[in-house]
Amino acid sequence: MLRRLLKLGAFGLVVAAGLFLWGWLGARADPIVRRATIELPRWPDGAAPVTVALLSDIHIGSSVTDDGRLRRIVAQVNALRPDLVLLAGDFVAGHDPEDGRRYAARLTGPLSGLRARLGVVAVLGNHDHWTDPVAVRTALEQARVTVVENGAVARGPLAIIGIGDAHTGHDSLPAVLAAFHRVKGAPLMLTHSPDVAAELPPGGGVLLAGHTHCGQAVLPWWGPISVPSRYGNRYLCGVIREGRNTIVVTGGVGTSVVPLRFGAPPDLWLLTVGPGGR
Repeated sequence: MLRRLLKLGAFGLVVAAGLFLWGWLGARADPIVRRATIELPRWPDGAAPVTVALLSDIHIGSSVTDDGRLRRIVAQVNALRPDLVLLAGDFVAGHDPEDGRRYAARLTGPLSGLRARLGVVAVLGNHDHWTDPVAVRTALEQARVTVVENGAVARGPLAIIGIGDAHTGHDSLPAVLAAFHRVKGAPLMLTHSPDVAAELPPGGGVLLAGHTHCGQAVLPWWGPISVPSRYGNRYLCGVIREGRNTIVVTGGVGTSVVPLRFGAPPDLWLLTVGPGGR
């Protein structure tokens, strides 16, 4: 009887180790490139469409995303030849300010390698605010990344509207609207948590976000184990249409808390944005 129990225990450990390795290797895999064409209102007359690479949830400092993997992802993005790169927050792992400062310093080298004719624009995420947002912002700016929080910047025919992270209460739609009126171009909103989508006016806006990791662990016949959203699966993943509004949620390239992915592989988006409704 004891021998049988020991065999069962050993078998269980082997299975658990195999599952862990499978999930860890899946989390470290090169991101899947997902593609979509999105129409934007108020597109300037005569302006050509723009290709936008959307990345999120790098979480450098975890065992899934080290400097070498981040450099490979940067090379993957550059090979797509986007006109513009948008980074939707959660650049560092963890919650501790000291760890956040140490991890943030490792962002500058790899991210400075991004190449796009219209540049790179970012917003901060919940882990960035939980650790050290000043250190994260500084590291990004040293990599020539423009950080926009509740403001707007012009990039070619686009007005990139950066909305602060709703998960940590840093979003301010009044400030965003005021900033948008000072910048010309077709509006393209960027944020970390997609929850802010529920507060958008139904005017045909486009919002790009991350944060959910597409569930990170999605089980057959069950679905995602946990989704960090007040709205459950409403903004889980992919292209979501709500009336005239469009929300694109990327699964991100890193992991949070547990360095594993099941049924929700890392991804990034290459979007072609162009003229739509007025």
